[in-house]
Amino acid sequence: MKVVIDTNVLLVCISPRSHAHWLWQSLLSASFELFVTNDVLQEYSEIIGREMGREVAEAAVDLLTDLPNVHLIQKYFLWQLVEADPDDNKFIDCSIAAGAQFLVSEDRHLRIIQSYPYFGVELVSLEEFKKKLLR
Repeated sequence: MKVVIDTNVLLVCISPRSHAHWLWQSLLSASFELFVTNDVLQEYSEIIGREMGREVAEAAVDLLTDLPNVHLIQKYFLWQLVEADPDDNKFIDCSIAAGAQFLVSEDRHLRIIQSYPYFGVELVSLEEFKKKLLR
């Protein structure tokens, strides 16, 4: 299962006290393949660092880059589908470049991907992803 995870979803799943920690555990146990680009990793680092501290951000990103089920890919085309928040395009671009099945996000700006079914990327919430993962 090829997946891209939005920063806000990744952020809430790191803490063992979080209701969403199951996602982090699933990632660590290689229940799915996570695809990232350099700009996605950079945003992960920036936001996790701001919210949880620089040490946590560095440890999380280092772990991600070491996991065998996390794949760093290159994107060769910028689709520019998200006009309302252009910074969110990195997640759609990564999803398309990876041929991801799922983009896990609660961000309404990323709903635009649903207008382009031929990319094959399904935008799902954290809870929807949990159901798909448990199938």
